Amino acid sequence: MVKVLVTGAFGLVGTETVARLHERGVAVVATDLCTPGNQKAARRLPGNVEVRWADLADCDQVAALLTAVAPQVIVHLAAVIPTASYLNSALAQRVNVDATRSLLTAAEQLPQRPRFVYASSVAVHGSRNPHRNEFLRADSPLQPVESYGAQKLEAERLVRASQLDWVVLRLGAVVSTRLQSLPINGDVLFLEWSAPSDGRIHSVDARDAASAFAAAATLEISGEIFMIGGDASHRHLQGEMGPAMAAAIGLANCYPAGRPGDPEDDRAWFVCDWMDTAPAQEVLGFQNHSWPSALQEIRARVGKWRFVLAALRPIVRPILKRRMPYRGLPGVYADPWTLAFRRWPGAQLKIAP
Repeated sequence: MVKVLVTGAFGLVGTETVARLHERGVAVVATDLCTPGNQKAARRLPGNVEVRWADLADCDQVAALLTAVAPQVIVHLAAVIPTASYLNSALAQRVNVDATRSLLTAAEQLPQRPRFVYASSVAVHGSRNPHRNEFLRADSPLQPVESYGAQKLEAERLVRASQLDWVVLRLGAVVSTRLQSLPINGDVLFLEWSAPSDGRIHSVDARDAASAFAAAATLEISGEIFMIGGDASHRHLQGEMGPAMAAAIGLANCYPAGRPGDPEDDRAWFVCDWMDTAPAQEVLGFQNHSWPSALQEIRARVGKWRFVLAALRPIVRPILKRRMPYRGLPGVYADPWTLAFRRWPGAQLKIAP
């Protein structure tokens, strides 16, 4: 039986990946930080899923973990993502880059080297002006504009230069019907609302992302880079996606309208775009949950609370409008990175991409 080590096993995609691998009859070892929340999540796992706690930022713990587990495959999902990565850029560098390096080094020293499946991001491609660019592909230019994209690109290059067989999956905007699992807070909303409303964004259901990782871990593939987004229904404009999710929970017409992007300024766009997912789908066969079905599931999960939230719309609508990043600022176009770098100095590039 194939043994797969999953890092970041109790995160949004990690939880689903462990479940998909378990369904495939794989011997799964789940690793993550030992926190009260993760310990609680671990108690809900099937009894034959092994849990090993480790801090991947500690290279000694990484070496001990890999020696003890001796996996045939490593699925490396652990990461610090925006906006947390902007708030603590030093920690993000340790987790997103240094921990990846430690895992690769330890894996290369095992008697039988494992395959390495790495979770990257479309952020490695940088800002995407929909007036100039075609769909994102694995061979699209790599030009990150902020620290997270630069960290993921640096880690990708470490993976590709390693002595291991590897597969890289570049994730789009991961969504979940389990709203409590989404990292939504004031900083996340600020970043989302600062993005051009007419920018393109490609979402993917967390369950489908997990299916892609499970397939990559169990199929005999190597040296491939795949773009991971949902089916065609997951291709949105930035200004459409948030309002649709808000309406699904009962807050229709509450999401504030953003500013459009400047067609002549290639930098002033967000790091998302529609992707050519056909090559990934052909090999991994992961697209199982459409955007309309996800919205329907959200409505069902919220249930009668939708009516309570709907009654609060007159209160919620002006509150959200007052929190718009461009409120009171001159101009007509969005400028997300000027706002982001002002709010989070750690979002700025620290290394040459």
